[in-house]
Amino acid sequence: MKIAFATQDLKRVDAHFGWAKNIAIYEVSPEGHQFIEAIQFDGDLQEDGNEDKLLPKLDAIADCAILYVAAIGGSGAARVVAKNIHPIKVSQPEDIVEILGKLQAVLKGTPPPWLRKAMMKGQERSFDFEDEVEHA
Repeated sequence: MKIAFATQDLKRVDAHFGWAKNIAIYEVSPEGHQFIEAIQFDGDLQEDGNEDKLLPKLDAIADCAILYVAAIGGSGAARVVAKNIHPIKVSQPEDIVEILGKLQAVLKGTPPPWLRKAMMKGQERSFDFEDEVEHA
């Protein structure tokens, strides 16, 4: 499962989604985690009301299941959720590696329903229609 982090320093979740200079993307599983890529953004990131600045970020996290942020505006949150990405806001800067460790531990156990749903992102739901016909 891919996880995105809004970050200024690539070490901590310490950025507002719209203003983040970087989005760090990791793959996480019960067995471990791996850094995938860091996507950098420039320009006038602090321009409130400029919804176009979110488009490259939304594209960058499109195949992620979870987005960790220090803050996110209502419009940004709605657009993230519309892409089936679960936004999580941290109350203070948090180390990305520590978050990944906690997430990995939860995945080893019994993940809560919202996390099980996030884990299914990108997987096709398969139905065996032959079974349906036989039991009808």
